[in-house]
Amino acid sequence: MKREYMIEIERDGRWWMVHIPELEGLTQARRLSEAELMAREWIAVSTGTPIADVAVHVTSITVPDMGNVQRSAEELIFMRDEAAQAVKKAQNMAAGFVRELTAAGIPVRDAGELLHLSPQRISQLANT
Repeated sequence: MKREYMIEIERDGRWWMVHIPELEGLTQARRLSEAELMAREWIAVSTGTPIADVAVHVTSITVPDMGNVQRSAEELIFMRDEAAQAVKKAQNMAAGFVRELTAAGIPVRDAGELLHLSPQRISQLANT
């Protein structure tokens, strides 16, 4: 059964320092992408637990002069995902609307003018 440890990551010069408060542990990583693995390895060695049974949860990522940047990063990722979903929804709606317009006999140039799209894009949407 996996055991989860909380870790805190902090930038220090060119390194990321990885704190494991529960075990009073500290390790480091050159890249942020390596921090969780370095923590899992340190915990596995320190506790004699197989690495497969060690999980970590990042509670903070601190950058000098910026503080904890984790929440801002997570918020940006969430907003980007929502924007991508909105774009997909708008594309689907546009395709349906264009098909309705062209079925009603509206020329692609007029549909393009209405939707602020090129006639070529209207043709693409009409054929999807």
